[in-house]
Amino acid sequence: MYERFARWYDRLTGNVDYAARADYFEEIIARHRRGEGKLLLDLACGTGTLSLLLAQRGWDVIGVDGSGDMLAQAQAKAAMCEARPLFLCQEMEELDLYGTVDVCLCTLDSLNHVLTTDGLRRIFARLRLFVETDGLFIFDVNTPYKHRQVLGNSAFLYDEGDVFCAWQNELAEENIVDIRLDFFEKEGDNRYRRRTETFSERAYTEEELCRAAEGFMLEAVYGGDTFLPPAERDERLVYVMRNKTKHRA
Repeated sequence: MYERFARWYDRLTGNVDYAARADYFEEIIARHRRGEGKLLLDLACGTGTLSLLLAQRGWDVIGVDGSGDMLAQAQAKAAMCEARPLFLCQEMEELDLYGTVDVCLCTLDSLNHVLTTDGLRRIFARLRLFVETDGLFIFDVNTPYKHRQVLGNSAFLYDEGDVFCAWQNELAEENIVDIRLDFFEKEGDNRYRRRTETFSERAYTEEELCRAAEGFMLEAVYGGDTFLPPAERDERLVYVMRNKTKHRA
Protein backbone atom coordinates (compact mmCIF):
# COMPACT_ATOMS: atom_id res chain seq x y z
CA MET A 1 0.00 0.00 0.00
CA TYR A 2 1.18 3.54 -0.87
CA GLU A 3 3.99 2.19 -3.10
CA ARG A 4 3.54 4.79 -5.84
CA PHE A 5 2.12 7.40 -3.48
CA ALA A 6 5.29 7.17 -1.39
CA ARG A 7 7.45 7.86 -4.43
CA TRP A 8 5.62 11.09 -5.25
CA TYR A 9 4.29 12.04 -1.81
CA ASP A 10 6.67 14.92 -1.15
CA ARG A 11 6.00 16.41 -4.57
CA LEU A 12 2.22 16.15 -4.20
CA THR A 13 2.25 17.70 -0.72
CA GLY A 14 4.58 20.56 -1.60
CA ASN A 15 1.98 23.01 -0.30
CA VAL A 16 2.50 21.82 3.29
CA ASP A 17 4.68 24.22 5.28
CA TYR A 18 6.37 21.67 7.52
CA ALA A 19 8.53 24.25 9.29
CA ALA A 20 5.42 26.22 10.29
CA ARG A 21 3.72 23.02 11.43
CA ALA A 22 6.78 22.10 13.52
CA ASP A 23 6.62 25.56 15.13
CA TYR A 24 2.92 25.07 15.84
CA PHE A 25 3.28 21.64 17.44
CA GLU A 26 6.22 22.76 19.53
CA GLU A 27 4.08 25.64 20.81
CA ILE A 28 1.28 23.21 21.71
CA ILE A 29 3.78 21.04 23.56
CA ALA A 30 5.18 24.06 25.42
CA ARG A 31 1.67 25.09 26.53
CA HIS A 32 0.61 21.64 27.74
CA ARG A 33 3.66 19.63 28.72
CA ARG A 34 4.65 18.62 32.22
CA GLY A 35 8.35 17.98 32.63
CA GLU A 36 11.25 18.43 30.26
CA GLY A 37 11.44 15.06 28.49
CA LYS A 38 12.56 15.25 24.84
CA LEU A 39 11.62 11.79 23.54
CA LEU A 40 8.98 12.15 20.82
CA LEU A 41 7.09 9.62 18.73
CA ASP A 42 5.99 10.71 15.25
CA LEU A 43 3.24 8.17 14.60
CA ALA A 44 2.39 7.51 10.93
CA CYS A 45 5.42 9.63 10.02
CA GLY A 46 5.18 9.00 6.27
CA THR A 47 8.29 10.18 4.44
CA GLY A 48 9.67 11.63 7.66
CA THR A 49 9.82 15.36 6.90
CA LEU A 50 8.36 16.43 10.24
CA SER A 51 10.41 13.80 12.09
CA LEU A 52 13.62 15.17 10.60
CA LEU A 53 12.73 18.79 11.37
CA LEU A 54 12.01 17.97 15.01
CA ALA A 55 15.19 15.92 15.32
CA GLN A 56 17.15 18.90 14.03
CA ARG A 57 15.49 21.03 16.73
CA GLY A 58 16.81 18.82 19.51
CA TRP A 59 14.07 16.20 19.96
CA ASP A 60 14.94 12.52 20.21
CA VAL A 61 12.54 11.25 17.57
CA ILE A 62 11.13 7.83 16.80
CA GLY A 63 9.27 7.76 13.49
CA VAL A 64 6.80 4.92 12.99
CA ASP A 65 4.91 4.08 9.81
CA GLY A 66 3.22 1.00 8.42
CA SER A 67 4.51 1.59 4.87
CA GLY A 68 8.00 0.38 4.08
CA ASP A 69 7.91 2.47 0.91
CA MET A 70 7.24 5.65 2.89
CA LEU A 71 10.03 4.79 5.32
CA ALA A 72 12.45 4.15 2.47
CA GLN A 73 11.94 7.76 1.40
CA ALA A 74 12.40 8.88 5.02
CA GLN A 75 15.65 6.95 5.40
CA ALA A 76 17.02 8.40 2.17
CA LYS A 77 16.39 11.93 3.44
CA ALA A 78 17.79 11.11 6.89
CA ALA A 79 21.05 9.92 5.35
CA MET A 80 21.82 13.53 4.46
CA CYS A 81 21.11 14.85 8.01
CA GLU A 82 23.26 14.94 11.10
CA ALA A 83 20.37 14.49 13.55
CA ARG A 84 18.56 11.32 12.54
CA PRO A 85 15.36 9.82 13.93
CA LEU A 86 14.98 6.12 14.56
CA PHE A 87 12.52 4.82 11.97
CA LEU A 88 10.43 1.70 12.64
CA CYS A 89 8.04 -0.08 10.27
CA GLN A 90 4.95 -0.84 12.36
CA GLU A 91 1.21 -0.51 11.97
CA MET A 92 -0.32 1.96 14.42
CA GLU A 93 -2.52 -0.77 15.91
CA GLU A 94 0.58 -2.90 16.61
CA LEU A 95 2.87 -0.21 18.05
CA ASP A 96 5.66 -1.79 20.09
CA LEU A 97 8.45 0.40 21.48
CA TYR A 98 11.35 -0.28 23.82
CA GLY A 99 9.99 2.11 26.45
CA THR A 100 7.77 5.16 26.89
CA VAL A 101 7.87 8.51 25.08
CA ASP A 102 7.07 11.94 26.46
CA VAL A 103 5.07 13.16 23.46
CA CYS A 104 3.35 11.46 20.55
CA LEU A 105 2.36 13.35 17.41
CA CYS A 106 0.11 11.97 14.67
CA THR A 107 -0.39 14.52 11.92
CA LEU A 108 -1.75 15.17 8.43
CA ASP A 109 -5.03 13.30 9.04
CA SER A 110 -3.34 9.93 9.60
CA LEU A 111 -6.04 8.80 12.04
CA ASN A 112 -8.62 9.39 9.32
CA HIS A 113 -7.09 6.41 7.50
CA VAL A 114 -8.35 4.18 10.32
CA LEU A 115 -11.80 3.14 9.15
CA THR A 116 -13.31 1.57 12.29
CA THR A 117 -13.77 2.71 15.85
CA ASP A 118 -12.39 -0.66 16.94
CA GLY A 119 -9.19 0.18 15.07
CA LEU A 120 -9.04 3.53 16.84
CA ARG A 121 -9.47 1.85 20.22
CA ARG A 122 -6.60 -0.52 19.47
CA ILE A 123 -4.33 2.42 18.63
CA PHE A 124 -5.18 4.22 21.85
CA ALA A 125 -4.67 0.98 23.79
CA ARG A 126 -1.13 0.71 22.40
CA LEU A 127 -0.45 4.38 23.11
CA ARG A 128 -1.54 3.94 26.72
CA LEU A 129 1.39 1.55 27.08
CA PHE A 130 4.01 3.67 25.35
CA VAL A 131 3.16 7.29 26.19
CA GLU A 132 4.51 8.30 29.59
CA THR A 133 2.00 8.93 32.39
CA ASP A 134 0.88 12.57 31.99
CA GLY A 135 2.53 12.54 28.56
CA LEU A 136 0.81 14.10 25.55
CA PHE A 137 -0.85 12.65 22.48
CA ILE A 138 -1.38 15.42 19.91
CA PHE A 139 -3.10 14.63 16.61
CA ASP A 140 -5.01 16.32 13.84
CA VAL A 141 -7.99 15.01 11.88
CA ASN A 142 -10.00 16.10 8.90
CA THR A 143 -13.49 17.07 10.01
CA PRO A 144 -16.84 15.63 8.91
CA TYR A 145 -17.49 19.02 7.28
CA LYS A 146 -14.37 18.65 5.12
CA HIS A 147 -15.28 15.11 4.13
CA ARG A 148 -18.80 16.08 3.07
CA GLN A 149 -18.19 19.53 1.55
CA VAL A 150 -14.57 19.57 0.33
CA LEU A 151 -13.24 16.06 -0.27
CA GLY A 152 -16.36 14.10 -1.11
CA ASN A 153 -17.10 13.61 -4.84
CA SER A 154 -14.27 15.95 -5.83
CA ALA A 155 -11.34 15.57 -8.21
CA PHE A 156 -7.89 17.17 -8.12
CA LEU A 157 -5.22 17.20 -10.81
CA TYR A 158 -1.47 17.51 -10.26
CA ASP A 159 1.01 18.01 -13.11
CA GLU A 160 4.61 17.66 -11.94
CA GLY A 161 6.20 17.30 -15.36
CA ASP A 162 7.49 13.74 -15.03
CA VAL A 163 4.30 12.56 -13.34
CA PHE A 164 0.64 13.48 -13.72
CA CYS A 165 -1.72 12.53 -10.89
CA ALA A 166 -5.50 12.36 -11.11
CA TRP A 167 -6.89 12.33 -7.55
CA GLN A 168 -10.57 11.31 -7.43
CA ASN A 169 -12.76 11.12 -4.34
CA GLU A 170 -16.14 9.51 -3.82
CA LEU A 171 -18.30 9.99 -0.73
CA ALA A 172 -19.09 6.32 -0.14
CA GLU A 173 -20.94 6.91 3.15
CA GLU A 174 -21.71 10.01 5.16
CA ASN A 175 -18.37 9.80 6.96
CA ILE A 176 -16.18 7.78 4.53
CA VAL A 177 -14.44 9.01 1.39
CA ASP A 178 -12.98 6.51 -1.08
CA ILE A 179 -9.86 7.85 -2.78
CA ARG A 180 -8.39 6.75 -6.11
CA LEU A 181 -5.01 7.97 -7.30
CA ASP A 182 -4.04 7.43 -10.93
CA PHE A 183 -0.37 8.13 -11.55
CA PHE A 184 0.81 8.66 -15.13
CA GLU A 185 4.59 8.39 -14.96
CA LYS A 186 6.66 9.55 -17.91
CA GLU A 187 8.64 6.81 -19.65
CA GLY A 188 10.18 8.31 -22.78
CA ASP A 189 9.24 11.28 -24.91
CA ASN A 190 5.61 10.40 -25.61
CA ARG A 191 4.87 7.47 -23.31
CA TYR A 192 3.37 7.36 -19.84
CA ARG A 193 2.76 4.33 -17.63
CA ARG A 194 -0.41 4.37 -15.56
CA ARG A 195 -0.44 3.02 -12.01
CA THR A 196 -3.35 3.19 -9.57
CA GLU A 197 -3.63 3.16 -5.80
CA THR A 198 -6.80 3.29 -3.71
CA PHE A 199 -7.53 3.91 -0.04
CA SER A 200 -10.23 5.46 2.11
CA GLU A 201 -10.55 7.98 4.93
CA ARG A 202 -13.15 8.22 7.67
CA ALA A 203 -14.16 11.37 9.53
CA TYR A 204 -14.77 11.07 13.28
CA THR A 205 -16.73 13.29 15.61
CA GLU A 206 -15.22 14.52 18.87
CA GLU A 207 -17.55 12.16 20.73
CA GLU A 208 -16.31 9.15 18.74
CA LEU A 209 -12.67 10.07 19.29
CA CYS A 210 -13.11 10.55 23.02
CA ARG A 211 -14.96 7.26 23.38
CA ALA A 212 -12.09 5.46 21.68
CA ALA A 213 -9.46 7.25 23.78
CA GLU A 214 -9.92 5.27 27.00
CA GLY A 215 -7.16 6.18 29.45
CA PHE A 216 -6.58 9.60 27.86
CA MET A 217 -8.03 12.90 29.05
CA LEU A 218 -8.99 15.52 26.49
CA GLU A 219 -7.25 18.81 27.29
CA ALA A 220 -7.92 20.95 24.23
CA VAL A 221 -9.30 21.01 20.71
CA TYR A 222 -8.05 23.70 18.35
CA GLY A 223 -9.47 24.77 15.02
CA GLY A 224 -7.12 24.39 12.08
CA ASP A 225 -3.52 25.22 12.90
CA THR A 226 -4.55 27.87 15.42
CA PHE A 227 -5.26 28.16 19.12
CA LEU A 228 -8.88 29.13 18.50
CA PRO A 229 -11.90 27.03 19.48
CA PRO A 230 -13.32 24.82 16.72
CA ALA A 231 -15.66 26.49 14.23
CA GLU A 232 -18.43 24.95 12.13
CA ARG A 233 -16.48 25.12 8.87
CA ASP A 234 -13.05 24.13 10.13
CA GLU A 235 -11.54 21.53 7.82
CA ARG A 236 -8.99 20.30 10.36
CA LEU A 237 -9.07 20.00 14.13
CA VAL A 238 -6.10 19.46 16.43
CA TYR A 239 -6.63 17.42 19.60
CA VAL A 240 -4.46 17.48 22.70
CA MET A 241 -4.89 14.48 25.01
CA ARG A 242 -3.02 13.44 28.14
CA ASN A 243 -2.31 9.85 29.10
CA LYS A 244 -3.69 9.25 32.60
CA THR A 245 -2.65 5.58 32.71
CA LYS A 246 -0.38 4.73 35.62
CA HIS A 247 2.57 2.67 34.44
CA ARG A 248 3.97 -0.03 36.68
CA ALA A 249 7.47 0.59 37.96
